Amino acid sequence: MKIAAHRRRTSSTTDHPKPGHAGLFLCDSGIPRRRRYNVRMHITLNGSPRDCAPATTVAQLLQDAGYGGRRVAVEVNHQIVSRSQHTSHVLGEGDRVEIVHAIGGG
Repeated sequence: MKIAAHRRRTSSTTDHPKPGHAGLFLCDSGIPRRRRYNVRMHITLNGSPRDCAPATTVAQLLQDAGYGGRRVAVEVNHQIVSRSQHTSHVLGEGDRVEIVHAIGGG
């Protein structure tokens, strides 16, 4: 009996959480909780899948994608995001972002 009781106490899910769906882990109560490390958000940028940090703004995405400092037009989920909103518009999971930049020529 002592061995069985010891096994039950040491096999806690807090020591070794069980993986759940999409980066979720189950607590002792069975309620899912998010991992606090290496969490990524999935978006689509110009038709290609891309991972970025949660709460990424349009301005941060432009910088990371190499469009920093360029004159671009940005559309998120078929809605134009004005340049004045680039620093405040936060992207969400599954957003579809289109970036168009003008190329000069003659």
